[in-house]
Amino acid sequence: MQAPPLKNAASRKAYIITGPTSGMGRLAALELATYGVVVLVGRDRQKLEEVRKIIEEGGQRAVSVVCDLADIPSVRRAAAEIVALDLPIAGLLNNAGIMSARAMKNAMGWDMTFATNHLGPFALTDALAPHLPDGAHVVFVASGVEDPERKLAKAAGFRGGRYLSAEASVHGEWSPGGSRNAGFDAYATLKQCILAASMALARENPRLRFNAIEPGFTPNTSLGRDANAVQKWVANTILPLLAPFMKYWSTPKRAARLEAKVLTDQSAQTGIYYDERGHPMISSTLVQDPKFQDRVVAETRALLASI
Repeated sequence: MQAPPLKNAASRKAYIITGPTSGMGRLAALELATYGVVVLVGRDRQKLEEVRKIIEEGGQRAVSVVCDLADIPSVRRAAAEIVALDLPIAGLLNNAGIMSARAMKNAMGWDMTFATNHLGPFALTDALAPHLPDGAHVVFVASGVEDPERKLAKAAGFRGGRYLSAEASVHGEWSPGGSRNAGFDAYATLKQCILAASMALARENPRLRFNAIEPGFTPNTSLGRDANAVQKWVANTILPLLAPFMKYWSTPKRAARLEAKVLTDQSAQTGIYYDERGHPMISSTLVQDPKFQDRVVAETRALLASI
C-alpha cells in the first residue's frame, strides 16, 4: 500500500528516518518534524501510524512507509515508495538498529543483526542516493564498540569488529578471538562496516554529505530488547540517572538531538565521525584505511546484487 500524498508539502524540506517508533529514533522523529516533513520508515505499520498522528496533532507533517530492513526486497519497495512521494528530501537518517547477546537469523537464514543494521541501511541509501539533491545529508548511527582498543567496549565484553567478508558476515561468521557473546561480534562488526561504508561513500559521492554518529551508551533504548525484566528495569530507571555523570554515556533525548543536529547541519561537512557530544572522533585503525572502506562497499554491493 503506497503512502498517501502530502498536500502542501512540496515546498518544505523532508527528512527520512528509519526506526522512528521507539527510543532515540522516536524522539529524533519528533525533533525533525520541527524542520520539515518526516518520512517514517519502520516495519510496524501500527506503531508508525502512532508516531505520525502525534506529529500531525502538533501541526506538523509526516508520512509512514512500511519497511523491514532485514528483508532487502522490502527495502527496495520502500525506496521506490519514498521516491514516488516526490518530496524535496534534505536528509536520510539511518537510525534503526538491533542488538542481541546471542546469534539471531532472519527468514533467509542470514544473521539478523548484520542484515538489519548494515545490509538494509546500505541498500536503502544506495537506492535513494541518486534521487537526493545536491547537499543532502545521509547519517549513519555507528558505535565505538567497533574499535578493539576502546576500553569501555572491552570492559562491556566487546572485542571489536571481526570482519572476514560481507558473505561471511551475512552467515554469522567472524574472525576468531572475539567475544564470548556471539551477538556482540555481530554488532561490533556491522557497526565497523557501516562506519567504513559511510567514509567510503563520502569520498565516492562528494555532492552529498555522508557522516556517522556514535550516540554514546544509551541504556534505556530498545536495542537490548531480549534482556530480562530485571535488566530492562535497571536500564530504564537506574542507569539513565547516571548518564550525565559518566564519560561516553548519553540519553535517548540527547542522542536524538544530536542526530537531528547533524542531519540538518547547513555546513558542507562530510566524512565526519561524531561522538556523543557532537565532536569529531577517531575510529578504529582498520576503519581509517581507505582500502578497507572500499572493500566493505564493494563486497556489500556484490552481495546485494545477488539478491
